[in-house]
Amino acid sequence: MVTAEGLYEKLKDIHVGNPVCRFTEENCQLLLPTIRRIEELKQEKNAIILAHNYVAPQILYGVADHTGDSFGLSKVARESTADVIVFAAVRFMAETAKILNPEKTVLDPNPNGGCSLADGITQHDVRRLRTEYPEHTFVCYINTTASVKAECDVCVTSSNVYKIMERIENDKIFFLPDRLMGENIINFLQKKGVHKQIEVYDGTCYVHEEYQPESIDQVRRNFPGSQILVHPECQPSVVDKADYVGSTTGMLDHVRNSKKDTFFLLTECGLTGILQSEFPAKKFVGSCTTCKYMKSNSLEDILNVLENPRPENTIELSSEVQKKAVQCLERMFEYAEA
Repeated sequence: MVTAEGLYEKLKDIHVGNPVCRFTEENCQLLLPTIRRIEELKQEKNAIILAHNYVAPQILYGVADHTGDSFGLSKVARESTADVIVFAAVRFMAETAKILNPEKTVLDPNPNGGCSLADGITQHDVRRLRTEYPEHTFVCYINTTASVKAECDVCVTSSNVYKIMERIENDKIFFLPDRLMGENIINFLQKKGVHKQIEVYDGTCYVHEEYQPESIDQVRRNFPGSQILVHPECQPSVVDKADYVGSTTGMLDHVRNSKKDTFFLLTECGLTGILQSEFPAKKFVGSCTTCKYMKSNSLEDILNVLENPRPENTIELSSEVQKKAVQCLERMFEYAEA
């Protein structure tokens, strides 16, 4: 059972510059009634809570049954025996859980679960592009809606994108919607001597596109010997200066296994908070950026969606979208786990 003392012990070292992510013992005591009521409802309804690394720490350490990146949580959703899945993240991730669990109730507690990347492309855009590029394999980043996945051949995440793009048999690929990740893929494959004709869509994540290479230069000057960890949604000029490029789970594992003690993470602030909690003896420098969509999740909304879900909280997909989108996701698992 979660206690105020135990929760504070996990949260006390988090200080990423956002008031949402700063905690006192009094804060933790106030959170406890909501956390305990959520735990009761999880037992009553055979529910689990999946939480992305970017949501607020009190969700990650207070009520989440599984935390991680898109790929890891997709696997958990696929293997779950729960009757109800509450996905504390953004809308497209809850849709992904529903694609993989059509018979389960999937609930989205987020009142503002959009995504600048996922919202930048529609199924009609993909249909149009497929007529323009009929010989291309269409690969979509997981940061897309279910209806977009249903129009594509293979899905990828930041943790498996390089592996899958290299393994796809077709040399003609259309990657969507993240232009910056697409450019990084092209550079990565070229460096390996893999030659593919890759077209990219012009979408971006507003959090990751803000980072500039000058920030890395400044950190290296101010903190010599620090390790620079970068998410592949950042621009290529930033990725080129990094010591490590990978998903949030990849970054976490890199810090865990590294002998270095100072790090600069170019990704959403949530991951920095997790690392501050897990590795209080290590130092995390520079600034991070908050995703307004991920941080819209709250304990109160999770409680409300378990007690009295509204129609807009419940993920529903048409049978056609479900059937086509699950093929796209299963192809991802086949490539990634081969």
